[in-house]
Amino acid sequence: MLLASPEVPAAIILLAAGLLACFMGYRLFRWLLGLYGFVGGAYLTSLFVSMPEPWMTAAAVVTGGLIGALFLLVAYLAGVAILGAGLGALAVSLFWTPDGGSAETWVVIAACLVGAIAAVSLQRYVIIVGTSLGGAWTALVGALALGGHTESVAAAGGDPWQLYPMVPANGQVGFAIGWFGFGLLAALVQLRWSSPMRRRKRRSSEDDK
Repeated sequence: MLLASPEVPAAIILLAAGLLACFMGYRLFRWLLGLYGFVGGAYLTSLFVSMPEPWMTAAAVVTGGLIGALFLLVAYLAGVAILGAGLGALAVSLFWTPDGGSAETWVVIAACLVGAIAAVSLQRYVIIVGTSLGGAWTALVGALALGGHTESVAAAGGDPWQLYPMVPANGQVGFAIGWFGFGLLAALVQLRWSSPMRRRKRRSSEDDK
């Protein structure tokens, strides 16, 4: 499947932003919160706002994006908690799949609460894991979209609901393995570069200069 012209820059942005989140997510977390808040606010605004003129729609979407970015930047701890809640929901989808298909609502809610509390208590590790997995997914989608992967092209065009974990892993085992493998590698890199010992070494080397 060939990319339409609007999807090419979207795929490139996904790839670049994903790599940045993968390997520098902890150091740039506030910037990433602003970026994802802008994207989320713009997306939600586009769903509910319909203006008679294209420029009015674009202005409303940009305004919604700026409000979303400001909200997440101001609510920093809320952003960490939301990230932890997302990881909790992901854990349920990975480790508990009932015969009926979807997990019980109360189980997902409980997992989100546990994830949110753990995230606030263990911010560094949750931010590293969350940005590594989120960045790996985004980068993988962008790279596959540039290669013509059908589901990834759809995601680059604004329809991510055809890709794992929004759909079961059946039929997308390769994508799931690539996502978690890349995410694990990125998490290890971030843990190494953000370790307290390495930070102290960097500070001492800067002081020597």
